[in-house]
Amino acid sequence: MELPKIYNTYFLAIISTVGGMLFGFDISSMSAIIGTPQYVDYFDDPHGVVQGAIGSALAAGSVVGALFAGSLSDKIGRRDAIFSACLWWLAGTAVQVACNGYGMLIAGRILNGVCVGITSSQVPVYLAEIAKKEKRGSIIVIQQLAIEWGILIMFFIGYGCSFIAGDASFRTAWGTQFVPAVVLMLGIPFLPRSPRWLAKVGRVDEAIDVLARIQAGGRKDDPLVVAEWEEITTILAAEREAPYNGWRRFIKNGMWRRTFAGTSVQAWQQLSGANVMTYYVVYVFQMAGLRGNINLISSGVQYALFIVFTSIVFFFIDKTGRRPLLIYGAIGMGICQFVVGGVLGSYGSYVPGGVGGNENVIIQVTGHPSHVVIAFSYLLIIVYALTLAPVAWVYAAEVWSLETRAIGMSFASVANWLFNFALGLFVPPAFHNISWKTFIIFGVLCFGAAAQAFLFYPETAQKSLEEIEILFSKGGPKPWNTRPGDSLLDAKIAQVEESQQKGEHLGGKLGSTAHSEGLRA
Repeated sequence: MELPKIYNTYFLAIISTVGGMLFGFDISSMSAIIGTPQYVDYFDDPHGVVQGAIGSALAAGSVVGALFAGSLSDKIGRRDAIFSACLWWLAGTAVQVACNGYGMLIAGRILNGVCVGITSSQVPVYLAEIAKKEKRGSIIVIQQLAIEWGILIMFFIGYGCSFIAGDASFRTAWGTQFVPAVVLMLGIPFLPRSPRWLAKVGRVDEAIDVLARIQAGGRKDDPLVVAEWEEITTILAAEREAPYNGWRRFIKNGMWRRTFAGTSVQAWQQLSGANVMTYYVVYVFQMAGLRGNINLISSGVQYALFIVFTSIVFFFIDKTGRRPLLIYGAIGMGICQFVVGGVLGSYGSYVPGGVGGNENVIIQVTGHPSHVVIAFSYLLIIVYALTLAPVAWVYAAEVWSLETRAIGMSFASVANWLFNFALGLFVPPAFHNISWKTFIIFGVLCFGAAAQAFLFYPETAQKSLEEIEILFSKGGPKPWNTRPGDSLLDAKIAQVEESQQKGEHLGGKLGSTAHSEGLRA
């Protein structure tokens, strides 16, 4: 029996981005737990490479998931690929809850990571393909908000469970991860398939119907629907006539620019070092002298700030555009990293054996310098929440063509997760071996991200997915000369309106044009 579908784009975004909430749950399932005595005692005080392996296991699994997510999505559709990811999550959560040592814990987190690799790459693709160009950025930002709500909810679940004695403390917290996966699995059958995927696989009538229902309340003769469908079919037909197949599609005919932009923006999101504050914020605040419940609560405040300021960017990301947020956000984050590292290096005291016996934290500041470290750690998260955190997902989902989007976004996600894995493995030993210099390294990388965004990332805001191809084509505009708006789709809509007023009824030709026939074939 076919379940009824709901076509409100915000509803579609809220349900599909529960996949992002899974990612957030897994982040906090560690950050809220790693400092508790129950965790430390049961797993024999994991530190250095061992704790790095536990922390980075999610990213390792996510690389695997992202690698095959694109092909899976092209074959069975964006919606069903997201559903299949939940099965990996259920298996991974079961292994974590039942773990008898850090080996099983790592295995469970790897399985969860496969799910996150699929959802993190294909949820943005699904959202990009259903959203209007004027709202595409804000719709995809909901993915980042879902991640952050997952982080906050799970963090305080972990905090509450920290008062439970013994290993039931972390097992109970990890067991709650079943809940969002079940919610997502129950909601997905009510979502329509992506109209662009339907066009790609030749299901033309369904594609037109879904496009019309999402964009115009079911009116197939609406000028927006007519113009957008013409644009989709024209670009798709041109892509299929290109002489390049396989991996060469991502390099030849100027596609390397899009591949470079999509993968590098995701890499910079990790290389900015902001996720150090989400994975290991407990360690950073230990360096600033916070202990016990005060440390956990202060960490939770940071996650709340994350949600508040990403909610703010939801309202203006499509007005300001992507470039300013990427450039100035990276510069602001770099300054924060330099301040934190500089204060720790100038005023920090070496603590043999680690602060409170934690060998990952060997430096500590007190008094006013500790307040500066805490303040700029919060400021770093605020800037990140306003800029790179949401915009990197938005930009990476926009730059691909229809034929390459699912696999291309997989490439971008692999870049994100490879660096996430590397940093998760690198940071605990880095804190132990070079302490404050870790933050200086991230500061330098942030300025590198700003430079690349200025030189190589054209503005994609308020432009249709199909016309973004022009921005990356040979002879296209210089990135620093591009701006939000100036969409060619608007001119096509005006042409359709004029033709309809003259009685030509172009809307009636939907599904019967040469392009559409070619897609069916």
